[in-house]
Amino acid sequence: MKKTHLVLALGATLLGLSAQAQTVLKIGYSNALTSHYGMGAVAFCEEVDKGTQGRYKCQQYPNNALGGEREMIEAVQLGTQDLANVSTGALGNFVPEVKIVDIPFLFRDYDHARKVMDGPIGQDLLKKMTAKGIVGLAWTENGFRHITNSKRAINSAEDARGLKLRTMENKVHMDGFKTFGVLPTPMAWPEVFTALQQGTVDGQENPIPVILSNKLSQVQKYLSLTNHVYSPAVLVLSPSVWNKLSDADKGVFQEAARKAAAVQRKKVNDDESVAVAELRKDGMQVVEKVNGESFRKAVAPAYAQFAKEFGADKIAAIQAVK
Repeated sequence: MKKTHLVLALGATLLGLSAQAQTVLKIGYSNALTSHYGMGAVAFCEEVDKGTQGRYKCQQYPNNALGGEREMIEAVQLGTQDLANVSTGALGNFVPEVKIVDIPFLFRDYDHARKVMDGPIGQDLLKKMTAKGIVGLAWTENGFRHITNSKRAINSAEDARGLKLRTMENKVHMDGFKTFGVLPTPMAWPEVFTALQQGTVDGQENPIPVILSNKLSQVQKYLSLTNHVYSPAVLVLSPSVWNKLSDADKGVFQEAARKAAAVQRKKVNDDESVAVAELRKDGMQVVEKVNGESFRKAVAPAYAQFAKEFGADKIAAIQAVK
């Protein structure tokens, strides 16, 4: 009998140790599990699970289940949320240096943008997050942003004048839109669909994968492929988790984040290759050949302010990357 008790006690102890050895991480993001954000997060979690032999697993919280991006970043700082996959639009309110990448027409194309984010400039921006209580693991991606609205087709900057557009709570974006004559209306993402539906705002601006995964074609008639801002995203981790990791596990997390970035970027590419036809099928009128020069000309005066804020040399360094 005593032997049986001993075996049971030993079994209970081993189960307890096993339970203690496994850590479940909460990861949140704004879009659906099947979106580019979701696919990046899933790829990261699979790699972490595999790389730590199941000692770290993730629980997914898509569709703003843990709050908007601002709330998620705050929770990561506080340690009440472990991970988030978020855009720079919200992150810039916590780490002002990253707002430089939100300057309109700063990046030529995806190749240019990805080289900047993966190179010394992007890696230096990741390091800036540490002082703000955020561990930046790797740059993921949102994509180039485009304008949708319910009023009229936008072929040039002049056509956007007077439209009330939802923007992120991001001063750089808002300053850029003001140069187009747009009335920027900052609003948390969870509120946007209803605001578009009710006509509180005329339109919004986002990358194609966001427009597609959030079914904005149901509440917006016009899409103009303005490519006005490249929007990176980033996988951020709470320092309370990072500081407990061994050096080996830190390497696993960083490599997992890099693989997640590749998956997320591929999803952006895949979505963009098919989405315009799909959005047309859903009833949207799409302007593919927007007069980009009219937008660049309109935003040019704002570059003087951006140069004062971020440094003309830093803007030039980004533009010079080949």
